[in-house]
Formats: sequence, structure tokens, C-alpha cells
Amino acid sequence: MTALRDAFLSAAVALGLFGPMVGLVTVSSDHGLFLRARPVAVAVIVGLVFFGRLGMLTWRGRNRAEATRANRAFAERITRAGKYVTPVLLLAALALPFSGSRYYVDLGTLVLTYIMLGWGLNIVVGLAGLLDLGYVAFYAVGAYSYALLATTYDLGFWTCLPLAGILAGCAGVTLGFPVLRLRGDYLAIVTLGFGEIIRIVLNNWVSLTNGPNGITGIPRPTLFGLRFSMDGGDGTFAGFFNLEPATIQRVIFLYYVIFGLALLTNWVSLRLRRMPLGRAWEALREDEVACRSLGINVRNTKLTAFGIGAMFGGFAGAFFATRQAFISPESFTFIESATVLAIVVLGGLGSQLGVALAAIVMVGGLEALRDFLSFLGDQMGSELFSGIASELPLYRMLIFGLALVVMMVLRPRGLVSGRTPGVSMTAPKEIDAELVAQGRS
Repeated sequence: MTALRDAFLSAAVALGLFGPMVGLVTVSSDHGLFLRARPVAVAVIVGLVFFGRLGMLTWRGRNRAEATRANRAFAERITRAGKYVTPVLLLAALALPFSGSRYYVDLGTLVLTYIMLGWGLNIVVGLAGLLDLGYVAFYAVGAYSYALLATTYDLGFWTCLPLAGILAGCAGVTLGFPVLRLRGDYLAIVTLGFGEIIRIVLNNWVSLTNGPNGITGIPRPTLFGLRFSMDGGDGTFAGFFNLEPATIQRVIFLYYVIFGLALLTNWVSLRLRRMPLGRAWEALREDEVACRSLGINVRNTKLTAFGIGAMFGGFAGAFFATRQAFISPESFTFIESATVLAIVVLGGLGSQLGVALAAIVMVGGLEALRDFLSFLGDQMGSELFSGIASELPLYRMLIFGLALVVMMVLRPRGLVSGRTPGVSMTAPKEIDAELVAQGRS
């Protein structure tokens, strides 16, 4: 009865909160604006809160030791399955462009972009334990660095890519200096402010960034000097291979570009984790005071985490700019930082596989759900499913927040926990009693 009463109270609170926000929507007509009620949407949210709270209380009522053992067993199964899941994901990613659908290739490109951003932020948050809420700032610095260099000095993508990463890394080090003595919530607030400062600068420095109008005509990358153009002339990909010019060729090429950049990010992250620098990051994450007492230079450790993580964000920003061929400050809002941070937290701090799975579920899963609801609406002739599918992007952050709450209750360390140190103590060895007696131990 206590669990039911608590669940009813939670549902009542949800009704009071979401009733006005979700249950009422403004609709325009020839006679002006009027409010339209949506009781079904409110009922769905209240029902989810009720049954979710009831399930959480029931789960908490179980034996604590049994729940801990079940969590550990699940973590071990996930870790073992990772050896087989990773090759499957790689093969699926390589074969995706051969599906022939531009929609899925574009969706895969978007997912890979968020995977790369998640792996970059994972260095700062997952390995070094530095909460960064302004990661979108380095994403923006990389995008604008490439756009300005390419349009002003007529440089190619492959020339500007390392420059964009270096400039974003310098921005990360610049952010790192003022926050060397900050931890926890204070660090998060400062990084959040840094992200907003970058967006406001981009919005107001009209002479350099063109302000809210953004930068257009950003050049596309080339394949060994071959352009992806629809004219099919000399110097183009279609003309060189004697193919019919098609837009899908450029889309597939961009997909493999971000695929390669994501693999590079993963490889560098794994290599750094096994090096002394990566072990210093892990020591800093576990206990900064103990890390300092061991003689580790905390200042350099923090600055390298901010710089390297920002560099990969700059690489992703340069790719975003060349893919869209247009950027503006509105593309780099706090929502992007929150999305990437949610991917890292849901996947598991420090886990490369967990970040990839979380990005696939959170970015690709929502698109798949929207397509499924649209398909049901078309097949059943129901406006309800079609309406939910069209409004699903509006509730993206609500879904992310709900997923974070559920994950923090069931698996506080994320889907795939990756906080195991790269170097750990082995089991103690037994010493023979005779050696101890002789003083030879």
C-alpha cells in the first residue's frame, strides 16, 4: 500500500507539472490563436510516471545484496558481450552505405558525429572526471575555424582539418587555466558560461563570423583531388571513374570520412588510456588530493584532458561545417552540449562501447521510433500516431531526461561501466611460511 500511495502522489505531481505544459498547445487559425487540449499525451506521461515509480519502489524493496549481485552479473555479461558486439557494429557501419537509402546514410552520418563528440567528451568527463557543460564551444570553434580558413584563404578540407583541431585544442587549454582550482558544480557552471560566451561572440562579431546570418558556401572535401560535382567533368569523381553523377556519391563519401575520424578518435583514446597520461587522468578522476600526493602534476593533467578532448570536438566541428556547407551560431546551443553529455553518462563514464551504444539509441533510436509511428499512422489511418511522430522531436529532451532518471536508478554508472582503472592491483600472492620464518619474504 505504501508503494501504491507513493506512486499515486508521483502521478499527481506529474499531472500538475505536465498538465499545462503538455496538455495545452497553441493553435493558429483564421480567427486568431486558441488552446487545444491533448488529454491523451498527458495520460501517457502520467501513466509512465505512475508505473515507473511503482516499479522503482518494487525494485528497491528487493534484497540489496541480491540486487548488487544481479547488477554485477549484468555488468560482466555486458563486458563479455562487448567482444562480439564491437565487430558486429563495425561491420554494420561499413555495410550501411550499401543499403542504397540516402536517409539511412544521412542518419548514420549524424550518429557517427555524435559518437565522435561523445568519445571526445569522454576523455574530459569519463577519464579525467572533469564535468564539462560547454563542450559545444569547441565544436563551434572547429566549425568556424574550418569555415573561415576555407572561404578566406581558399584552403581544402584536409589542410584545414588539423588546423581546426589545433585551434579548438588551444581553446580547450584556454578554458582549462581559469578552472584549475575548481571542482564539481563550480567547474560545470564555468564551462557552461564558456560555451555561452563563445556562442554570443560568434553572434555579435559580425565582421568576422557574419553574425546570425552565418557562413555559406563552405567547400566540400575532395578524394585525392577529385570533387563530387553533378557536372561530371574533368577533376570530378564521376568523371574520373566514368560514372553517372549522383548526390549519393558525395553523401557516402562524407559518411566514410566521419567513420574514419570516429575510428581515429577511438584509437587515440584507447592508446592514451594505456599510457602514463591516461593513468594520471584516472587517478585525477578517483581522488585529486591523492593524485597530487603521488607527485602527479595536476595542472598539466587537467590541461591535457581539456586540450585533447577539445581537439576531437574541433575535428567533429570541421566535419559538420563541410557537411552542411552552412553554419550559424544557432547550430551550437547548450542543447548540443547536454545531448553529448547525456550520451556519455547513459553509455557509461569511461566506456567507449557504452558511448557508441548510447549514441545509436538516443540519436538513431528516436529517428527509428518516429519512422515507426509514422508507418503505423499511415497503415492504420490514425492521426494520433502521425501527430505523435511529428511532435516527437519537441519532446526529445524530455525523453533524454527520463532515460537519465531511469539509468541513474537502475545502473548509476551507465549501461557499460568503464571506470575500471587501466592498471589495477592483482590478487595478493601467498608466501610460503618457511620463507617468512627465514626472513626471505
